[in-house]
Amino acid sequence: MRFITPKNKGKKISSGKGSLSILLSLSAAHFLNDALQMVVPAIYPMLKTNYHLSFTEIGMITLVFQLTASIFQPIVGTITDKKPQPYSLAIGMSFSLVGLLCLAFAGSFTTILLSVVLVGAGSAVFHPESSRMARYASGGKAGTAQSIFQVGGNTGTSVGPLLAAVLVIPFGQEHVASFSVLAFLAIIILWQVGKWFKKQSRNKSSAINTGLDHIKALPKKKVILALSILLVLIFSKFFYLAAMKNYLTFYMINYFGVSVQSSQLYLFVFLFSVAAGTMIGGPLGDKYGRKRVIWFSILGAAPFTLLLPYASLFWTIILIAIIGVILASAFPAIIIYGQELIPHKLGMVSGLFFGLAFGMGAIGAGVLGILADKTSVYYMFGIVSYLPLLGICAALLPNIEHSDK
Repeated sequence: MRFITPKNKGKKISSGKGSLSILLSLSAAHFLNDALQMVVPAIYPMLKTNYHLSFTEIGMITLVFQLTASIFQPIVGTITDKKPQPYSLAIGMSFSLVGLLCLAFAGSFTTILLSVVLVGAGSAVFHPESSRMARYASGGKAGTAQSIFQVGGNTGTSVGPLLAAVLVIPFGQEHVASFSVLAFLAIIILWQVGKWFKKQSRNKSSAINTGLDHIKALPKKKVILALSILLVLIFSKFFYLAAMKNYLTFYMINYFGVSVQSSQLYLFVFLFSVAAGTMIGGPLGDKYGRKRVIWFSILGAAPFTLLLPYASLFWTIILIAIIGVILASAFPAIIIYGQELIPHKLGMVSGLFFGLAFGMGAIGAGVLGILADKTSVYYMFGIVSYLPLLGICAALLPNIEHSDK
């Protein structure tokens, strides 16, 4: 695999080559986007205290936030497949910037909901289009490119709570406004990416290799079967991740008696391990096949999730790191598998799967919040520990790999 660097910039992009600078830019923007998004769940303990919220209302914030993103992502992807919008990424990030400013000075629960809708809308525009551009810049190594793109987001997700712990928790909710600087930086990066894509679209001599040109579409029944199985797997993965991302801090505070700031450090451990797993999953999918990685990364997490509710504080830290790495390795493979399942509709497929991921996370946050209110956070974690066992369904996925030998 050879990427375009400053020395060969401007040369034709053909098979086996890709644009490293664009992938790194997309990864950096993904880092900033997801760091901004994680400000919302990272300050849940503060919002719960400031506005006297129940766990159900905390779940509602996440539900509104993630459903906004999930509903619009496949729509945005379909639109940009038909008519690419090079600067839509920068425009979408502007919604996130405004949403964060509104959240910083929110005066009521309703205003909080409106703020997270804006942040969610920004995410809805960002993910499908940027994932499609990552494939254009992949040089045929789609899994590796998707990992580079996604690891930026997962790293941002892990760093977001730390930034909130340093910049917001000690000083107050209004300091969420300081994150607008990161949003503005992301807008600048994405504007440059838009200029690159616009140039590539106009330059007929540039052969952008997506690795999909020779793939034949599967029969409709097989596509429906595969999509159904992937839906089950995404449900399993993202319901569990919803528990970890939204309620791990409460679990650590209530069960082990740690401070709010310490709980953010434990959340960072989990989210950083998710970033590491994402970087591993794509290259493994390129080498060994998407299906194998999907199967292992979900079902393989089950022994560790089942042990987690019974672990001491020390072993809890070890287990959440292992779970994060294994679970996260699935998503780059799922995205690329979906793109190869329905070739030539990269934006729609990316939007669909990112949207499903956000939607399952949103529904999971709401349902699990209600369950935690009616029972306890500890009991809720015991229930979700069984979800990765659904990974066995991956064995039923059709074999569609064409270059994974």
